[in-house]
Amino acid sequence: MLRPYIVGITGGSASGKTHFLNSLLSAFTEDEITLISQDNYYRNRNEVPVDKNGIKNFDVPESINFQLYAHHIHELRMGNEIHVKEYTFNNPNAEPRMLTFKPTPIIVVEGIFVFYVEEIARLLDLKVFIDAKNKIKLNRRIKRDADERGYDLTDVLYRWENHVQPTYRRFIKPFKAYADIVIPNNQHYEKGLQVLIAYLKTKFPAQQ
Repeated sequence: MLRPYIVGITGGSASGKTHFLNSLLSAFTEDEITLISQDNYYRNRNEVPVDKNGIKNFDVPESINFQLYAHHIHELRMGNEIHVKEYTFNNPNAEPRMLTFKPTPIIVVEGIFVFYVEEIARLLDLKVFIDAKNKIKLNRRIKRDADERGYDLTDVLYRWENHVQPTYRRFIKPFKAYADIVIPNNQHYEKGLQVLIAYLKTKFPAQQ
């Protein structure tokens, strides 16, 4: 098996990465592409740092087990199957599954810190940054956190101002300059998506 081509995809919270990723994955078969997301590597709730007001901050690098995440990416790169327990964002109604990731020719590594953490960034062959305006990201975050995580508006706005925005300014935005591709996603991302798909299809020479 040839060494897989590893694509890192990042962007601010609610920049639309999930929808973009779903569209990207749908262009390939399960034997061609694997997505391994940072979201499944959050530390246990009692290990997550708290802010000055005692609120747990899931939007700092210390909330993620990057040692395990990097190890699993490396294992996939070496052609080994890996297993990790699904993270359900403390949703008591969600039953976590044991997730299995198999090595494929293309591996997508996704998360808000994947450019920032050097141990992961150096494994990436291609860096893609999904970009969106702040007001659009905030509107998306309000809807997502209410629908998927049960957070009320006050909680969402507090986390946005005190956790999400400081993290974006410090750990995400500075690395936009190092991206190979920046894809705007204020309204749509179709053109950028098609460019990326076409490029990744070239990683299957036998199909040309």
